[in-house]
Amino acid sequence: MLENYLPVLIFICVGLLVGTVMIALGFVLAPHKPDSEKLSPYECGFEAFEDARMKFDVRYYLVAILFIIFDLEIAFLFPWAIVLKDIGLFGFLAMLVFLGILVVGFVYEWKKGALEWE
Repeated sequence: MLENYLPVLIFICVGLLVGTVMIALGFVLAPHKPDSEKLSPYECGFEAFEDARMKFDVRYYLVAILFIIFDLEIAFLFPWAIVLKDIGLFGFLAMLVFLGILVVGFVYEWKKGALEWE
């Protein structure tokens, strides 16, 4: 049974090895010439004009929640649709509960005004 996972383990090891080698090559081969311009903080090409610890607008978080709602919905609906005949009524009802929870999140987003673009 575990021999079925050997290709996955090899893939993970090769991926970690390649990533580590690339990062190490970057440190070894990159020029190390820091100056005040490179070390200065910047924000989208502009000089930093506010404290980095300022509070974000709540709309940022609302958009993030909206993304998670739709991303999770799609990520779980595709596999569910493929095995719908195999999981029967229990799987169907479980997905209805899941979609109900997502609808509650969507209604919350709607009431908070995250869907109104300015």
